[in-house]
Amino acid sequence: QVHLADSGGGLVQAGGSLRLSCTASGGAFSRYDMGWFRQAPGKEREFVAAIWWTESSTYYADSVKGRFTISKDNAKNTAYLRMNSLKPEDTALYYCAARDSRIVGSIRITSSYQYWGQGTQVTVSS
Repeated sequence: QVHLADSGGGLVQAGGSLRLSCTASGGAFSRYDMGWFRQAPGKEREFVAAIWWTESSTYYADSVKGRFTISKDNAKNTAYLRMNSLKPEDTALYYCAARDSRIVGSIRITSSYQYWGQGTQVTVSS
């Protein structure tokens, strides 16, 4: 069973930066596609960023493109989401997710992922 532990959230002023981490255990991390999603109060969970298991491609929501960077370190079984130029509208509970690279389907949708972290809160003050 794969376990994902995400961390790194916090309270930051608008324009600030945070780096979220997602550490995996119990599986073959190097063969997982990784994604980050977020959910604000009263809203559905939405796609933020994703990276192929080969690290050859990354994908971003339009709302974070140019500000957020997703990466993964297979040696540390950890994926990261670097968030710069944060805005109040980025405030949400952020979840990391993993799926086996053999799964077919859009990397941007929640139903494509098998494993989820517990979430880490990001709050951006204006």
